[in-house]
Amino acid sequence: MADVERTFVMVKPDGVQRGLIGDIVSRFEERGLKLVAGRFMRIDDELAREHYAEHVEKPFFEDLSGFITSGPVFAMVWEGQDAIAQVRTMMGETDPAESAPGTIRGDFGLDLGRNVIHGSDTETGSAEREIDLFFEDEDLHDYDRIDETWLYE
Repeated sequence: MADVERTFVMVKPDGVQRGLIGDIVSRFEERGLKLVAGRFMRIDDELAREHYAEHVEKPFFEDLSGFITSGPVFAMVWEGQDAIAQVRTMMGETDPAESAPGTIRGDFGLDLGRNVIHGSDTETGSAEREIDLFFEDEDLHDYDRIDETWLYE
């Protein structure tokens, strides 16, 4: 299988509160991506600061940090061919108002600040960094899905 990648995805507090974890996980599984790690957790201020490090000096950081620490999240690592691009396409635009129907944000999001889901945007940049922030190596599981021969040439 060529171009196999791992990417970080998180159902944000609004998605958790709205009971969307199962729907979101199902979409990725149905697409053929493989869940290799998952963690239901609460993000503290320190982790929020590390996760959103590029936004710390921006005026909206306090609101962003306050929201992501306001309730539990479901952090995940997904694996598959071109997983980062697939997940980004499935999520839709950051602003749900600009997201196509059929995308996660297009179907479930209503507000830019409450857009249900986060996903890494690059393999060597945010995906690797975010996976390392939320998971230890032993949390990541390698296994073969029974349907992989039907998913990839």
